[in-house]
Amino acid sequence: MSLNRKLLTDADFEEALEKGTRIRVFRDNLIVDGSSVIVRFDDTTVVTQSSVSDLMYHERAGCEFFDIRRR
Repeated sequence: MSLNRKLLTDADFEEALEKGTRIRVFRDNLIVDGSSVIVRFDDTTVVTQSSVSDLMYHERAGCEFFDIRRR
């Protein structure tokens, strides 16, 4: 079973980026990205990658981000 922690601050995103933690992304209560890592982020956008050629750009204000941690 996994634990989910919401990413809110720049420090949260930076920690997930450095550790390579898998994240889930929700938009309008729907999952749009199930298991990927953060490649980079800024004040408006978070870029995630789930495979070699699969990059996704998410609006930071319009999405909710959760890191996935195993118990």
